[in-house]
Amino acid sequence: MPQQSVYTVTGMTCGHCANSVTEEISELDGVTDVQVDLPTGAVTVTSEADLDRERVAAAVTEAGYQLTG
Repeated sequence: MPQQSVYTVTGMTCGHCANSVTEEISELDGVTDVQVDLPTGAVTVTSEADLDRERVAAAVTEAGYQLTG
């Protein structure tokens, strides 16, 4: 059964920012969908199993942004 997790990412200001974060998180094993709400910074990740928050944080950092909360 798919799992959904919502993260807050700071520093995203445009569509390119959202695309960068989406690309990096999408590369994580098991991720099936990534939705970014630019105004709030909410990133909803759908995956086949629970994701390790540290792996998600590393992907966000790789994209040049910061996972908060």
